[in-house]
Amino acid sequence: MSLVVQVGGSGALFTQPGLTAERTTYSVMTPTAAVGVLQAIYWKPQFLYRIQKIEVLEPIRTFTLRRNETTDLVSLSDAVGGDRTVDAAGHRVQRNALCLKDVRYRIFAQIDVLPGAGKAEAAYRDQMRRRVQRGQCFSQPYLGTREFPAYFQEPDEDKPIELSAELGTMLHSIDYLSTPRQSKWFHAKLRDGTLMVPRYGLGDDEIQER
Repeated sequence: MSLVVQVGGSGALFTQPGLTAERTTYSVMTPTAAVGVLQAIYWKPQFLYRIQKIEVLEPIRTFTLRRNETTDLVSLSDAVGGDRTVDAAGHRVQRNALCLKDVRYRIFAQIDVLPGAGKAEAAYRDQMRRRVQRGQCFSQPYLGTREFPAYFQEPDEDKPIELSAELGTMLHSIDYLSTPRQSKWFHAKLRDGTLMVPRYGLGDDEIQER
Protein backbone atom coordinates (compact mmCIF):
# COMPACT_ATOMS: atom_id res chain seq x y z
CA MET A 1 0.00 0.00 0.00
CA SER A 2 1.29 3.44 -0.93
CA LEU A 3 1.98 6.27 1.46
CA VAL A 4 0.52 9.53 0.13
CA VAL A 5 1.61 12.99 1.34
CA GLN A 6 0.77 16.36 -0.15
CA VAL A 7 3.36 19.14 -0.08
CA GLY A 8 3.65 22.66 -1.41
CA GLY A 9 5.16 26.08 -1.02
CA SER A 10 5.55 29.55 -2.48
CA GLY A 11 8.64 28.54 -4.45
CA ALA A 12 10.96 25.66 -5.34
CA LEU A 13 14.31 25.05 -6.99
CA PHE A 14 15.06 21.50 -8.18
CA THR A 15 18.41 22.19 -9.84
CA GLN A 16 19.25 20.38 -13.05
CA PRO A 17 22.76 18.80 -12.95
CA GLY A 18 25.20 20.66 -15.16
CA LEU A 19 23.30 23.92 -14.66
CA THR A 20 24.60 24.79 -11.21
CA ALA A 21 26.39 28.09 -12.00
CA GLU A 22 23.23 29.79 -13.23
CA ARG A 23 20.81 27.37 -11.61
CA THR A 24 17.84 26.17 -13.63
CA THR A 25 15.09 24.12 -12.03
CA TYR A 26 13.40 21.05 -13.38
CA SER A 27 9.78 21.84 -14.17
CA VAL A 28 8.54 19.35 -11.52
CA MET A 29 9.73 17.96 -8.20
CA THR A 30 12.42 15.29 -8.48
CA PRO A 31 12.25 11.91 -6.68
CA THR A 32 15.29 12.80 -4.57
CA ALA A 33 13.65 16.04 -3.45
CA ALA A 34 10.49 14.10 -2.57
CA VAL A 35 12.53 11.68 -0.45
CA GLY A 36 14.12 14.64 1.32
CA VAL A 37 10.71 16.05 2.25
CA LEU A 38 9.47 12.70 3.59
CA GLN A 39 12.66 12.13 5.61
CA ALA A 40 12.30 15.58 7.18
CA ILE A 41 8.86 14.52 8.41
CA TYR A 42 9.74 11.01 9.58
CA TRP A 43 13.00 9.08 9.29
CA LYS A 44 14.29 5.83 10.71
CA PRO A 45 17.41 3.88 9.69
CA GLN A 46 15.27 0.73 9.45
CA PHE A 47 13.59 1.67 6.16
CA LEU A 48 13.92 3.61 2.91
CA TYR A 49 11.40 5.67 0.97
CA ARG A 50 10.88 4.63 -2.66
CA ILE A 51 9.00 7.21 -4.73
CA GLN A 52 6.41 5.72 -7.08
CA LYS A 53 4.86 8.81 -8.64
CA ILE A 54 4.46 12.56 -8.15
CA GLU A 55 1.30 14.41 -9.16
CA VAL A 56 1.59 18.08 -10.10
CA LEU A 57 -1.38 20.01 -8.70
CA GLU A 58 -0.60 23.60 -9.74
CA PRO A 59 0.25 25.10 -13.15
CA ILE A 60 3.99 25.23 -13.82
CA ARG A 61 5.18 28.83 -13.47
CA THR A 62 8.69 30.19 -13.06
CA PHE A 63 10.46 33.28 -11.78
CA THR A 64 14.06 34.46 -11.65
CA LEU A 65 15.85 34.91 -8.34
CA ARG A 66 19.20 36.68 -7.92
CA ARG A 67 21.27 35.21 -5.12
CA ASN A 68 24.54 36.10 -3.40
CA GLU A 69 26.87 33.09 -3.18
CA THR A 70 30.51 32.51 -2.31
CA THR A 71 33.20 30.66 -4.23
CA ASP A 72 35.32 30.22 -1.06
CA LEU A 73 34.47 26.70 0.06
CA VAL A 74 35.78 24.90 3.14
CA SER A 75 37.13 21.36 2.79
CA LEU A 76 35.87 18.56 5.03
CA SER A 77 39.15 18.48 6.99
CA ASP A 78 38.96 22.22 7.64
CA ALA A 79 35.34 21.95 8.70
CA VAL A 80 36.04 19.14 11.17
CA GLY A 81 39.29 20.16 12.79
CA GLY A 82 40.67 23.22 11.05
CA ASP A 83 40.53 26.87 12.01
CA ARG A 84 40.11 28.41 8.55
CA THR A 85 37.09 30.66 8.14
CA VAL A 86 35.12 31.35 4.98
CA ASP A 87 35.76 34.73 3.37
CA ALA A 88 32.25 35.18 2.01
CA ALA A 89 32.58 38.93 1.40
CA GLY A 90 35.84 38.61 -0.52
CA HIS A 91 34.55 35.82 -2.76
CA ARG A 92 30.95 36.92 -3.25
CA VAL A 93 29.35 36.36 -6.64
CA GLN A 94 25.84 37.11 -7.84
CA ARG A 95 24.05 34.36 -9.71
CA ASN A 96 20.61 34.02 -11.16
CA ALA A 97 18.36 31.04 -10.55
CA LEU A 98 15.27 30.04 -12.50
CA CYS A 99 12.80 28.80 -9.86
CA LEU A 100 9.25 27.49 -9.69
CA LYS A 101 6.45 29.62 -8.26
CA ASP A 102 3.52 28.49 -6.06
CA VAL A 103 3.96 24.72 -6.27
CA ARG A 104 1.88 21.87 -4.92
CA TYR A 105 2.55 18.14 -5.29
CA ARG A 106 1.07 14.84 -4.18
CA ILE A 107 3.79 12.28 -3.43
CA PHE A 108 3.13 8.54 -3.62
CA ALA A 109 5.82 6.43 -1.95
CA GLN A 110 6.49 2.89 -0.81
CA ILE A 111 8.32 2.13 2.44
CA ASP A 112 10.97 -0.54 1.86
CA VAL A 113 11.86 -2.14 5.18
CA LEU A 114 15.50 -3.15 5.59
CA PRO A 115 16.65 -6.49 7.07
CA GLY A 116 16.49 -6.59 10.85
CA ALA A 117 14.04 -3.69 11.09
CA GLY A 118 11.94 -5.39 13.74
CA LYS A 119 8.64 -3.89 12.50
CA ALA A 120 6.45 -4.42 9.48
CA GLU A 121 6.11 -1.83 6.73
CA ALA A 122 2.57 -1.00 7.87
CA ALA A 123 3.78 0.12 11.30
CA TYR A 124 6.18 2.70 9.84
CA ARG A 125 3.57 3.84 7.31
CA ASP A 126 0.98 4.39 10.05
CA GLN A 127 3.48 6.34 12.15
CA MET A 128 4.24 8.57 9.18
CA ARG A 129 0.54 9.20 8.60
CA ARG A 130 0.03 10.19 12.22
CA ARG A 131 2.91 12.67 12.02
CA VAL A 132 1.41 14.22 8.88
CA GLN A 133 -1.99 14.50 10.59
CA ARG A 134 -0.41 16.27 13.56
CA GLY A 135 1.88 18.47 11.48
CA GLN A 136 4.98 17.00 13.16
CA CYS A 137 8.40 16.85 11.52
CA PHE A 138 12.01 16.20 12.56
CA SER A 139 13.24 19.24 10.62
CA GLN A 140 11.69 21.84 8.36
CA PRO A 141 11.02 20.26 4.93
CA TYR A 142 12.12 22.30 1.92
CA LEU A 143 11.59 22.24 -1.82
CA GLY A 144 15.01 21.78 -3.38
CA THR A 145 16.84 24.45 -1.39
CA ARG A 146 16.40 25.63 2.20
CA GLU A 147 15.22 29.08 1.17
CA PHE A 148 11.98 27.45 -0.05
CA PRO A 149 10.31 25.83 2.99
CA ALA A 150 7.53 23.32 2.36
CA TYR A 151 4.26 22.73 4.12
CA PHE A 152 2.76 19.26 4.20
CA GLN A 153 -0.67 17.80 4.77
CA GLU A 154 -2.91 14.82 4.14
CA PRO A 155 -3.87 14.39 0.47
CA ASP A 156 -6.99 16.07 -0.87
CA GLU A 157 -9.09 15.22 -3.94
CA ASP A 158 -7.68 17.85 -6.32
CA LYS A 159 -6.84 16.48 -9.76
CA PRO A 160 -3.39 16.82 -11.37
CA ILE A 161 -2.91 19.46 -14.03
CA GLU A 162 -3.71 18.53 -17.63
CA LEU A 163 -0.20 18.58 -19.05
CA SER A 164 2.03 16.02 -20.74
CA ALA A 165 5.68 16.73 -21.58
CA GLU A 166 9.12 15.19 -21.98
CA LEU A 167 11.26 16.33 -19.04
CA GLY A 168 14.60 14.84 -20.14
CA THR A 169 17.06 13.00 -17.94
CA MET A 170 16.26 13.35 -14.24
CA LEU A 171 18.07 12.24 -11.10
CA HIS A 172 16.43 9.09 -9.72
CA SER A 173 18.45 8.38 -6.57
CA ILE A 174 21.93 8.54 -5.02
CA ASP A 175 23.67 5.54 -3.48
CA TYR A 176 25.63 7.03 -0.57
CA LEU A 177 26.90 3.61 0.54
CA SER A 178 29.12 3.17 -2.55
CA THR A 179 32.57 4.75 -2.86
CA PRO A 180 32.49 7.00 -4.76
CA ARG A 181 28.77 7.55 -4.43
CA GLN A 182 26.74 6.52 -7.45
CA SER A 183 23.96 8.54 -9.07
CA LYS A 184 21.06 6.87 -10.85
CA TRP A 185 18.96 8.50 -13.56
CA PHE A 186 15.79 7.98 -15.57
CA HIS A 187 14.04 9.47 -18.59
CA ALA A 188 11.31 11.60 -17.03
CA LYS A 189 7.93 12.06 -18.69
CA LEU A 190 4.95 14.00 -17.39
CA ARG A 191 1.70 12.33 -18.44
CA ASP A 192 -1.55 14.12 -17.60
CA GLY A 193 0.16 15.90 -14.74
CA THR A 194 1.76 12.76 -13.27
CA LEU A 195 5.45 11.87 -13.14
CA MET A 196 5.84 8.09 -12.95
CA VAL A 197 9.09 7.00 -11.28
CA PRO A 198 10.57 3.59 -12.19
CA ARG A 199 11.60 1.26 -9.40
CA TYR A 200 15.26 1.36 -10.44
CA GLY A 201 17.34 4.10 -12.00
CA LEU A 202 20.08 3.80 -14.59
CA GLY A 203 23.81 4.41 -14.16
CA ASP A 204 25.72 7.04 -16.11
CA ASP A 205 26.79 4.55 -18.81
CA GLU A 206 23.31 3.09 -19.15
CA ILE A 207 21.56 6.42 -19.48
CA GLN A 208 24.00 7.56 -22.21
CA GLU A 209 23.35 4.43 -24.25
CA ARG A 210 19.60 5.06 -24.42
